[in-house]
Amino acid sequence: MTVVPLDSAAARALGPVPDAPLLRPAARAESSDFGANFGRALDAAEAMLVQADGTERAFASERGGLQEMVLARAQADVMLSIATAAASRAAQALSSVLAMQI
Repeated sequence: MTVVPLDSAAARALGPVPDAPLLRPAARAESSDFGANFGRALDAAEAMLVQADGTERAFASERGGLQEMVLARAQADVMLSIATAAASRAAQALSSVLAMQI
């Protein structure tokens, strides 16, 4: 494979490069209510776990591929880790607030 450095003339010929999704400003949440946002995050985690279960069943019945199954399970595991960490931190914060003397 040959790698040719991109010079300014070639860059102009390609035109503008679209923004990467991670560099775009984050969309504001529909609600600033923590409970509603946390509920939506848990619903998303549940949907991802259901999707991973579906891809595992499809692979077991020889209708799906191994890569799709592994990717869906890995994504669901990461989402579950994030959800449990958020729940743990919320419980710690609530415990700290309840332990304060008034």
